[in-house]
Amino acid sequence: MNSRFSVEFDALVEKFSELLTGESTPDMVDKMKVWAIYSHIHKTMPALASHWSQSHPESRAEIRKLFEEVRDLNQKLKAKQQNPGPQSEDNGEA
Repeated sequence: MNSRFSVEFDALVEKFSELLTGESTPDMVDKMKVWAIYSHIHKTMPALASHWSQSHPESRAEIRKLFEEVRDLNQKLKAKQQNPGPQSEDNGEA
């Protein structure tokens, strides 16, 4: 793949990570790549995902932990967006 595409696609995944979890750190972006690929495999080829899960129980536990982390971060982000908290009452006057 050409480098321009790679840069643009990485920016897309970074924005996706930010919108879904509120974080766009390199670590979270990597986690989102794994989350998205596994999620797609699980939905399109459930037998493959099931076979892999049975063959690799430790890795399955890591995937489950990742899914729970993404879910928790997404729920916190949604709650924060729905209840932004008190607005600053400082109007710039001293």
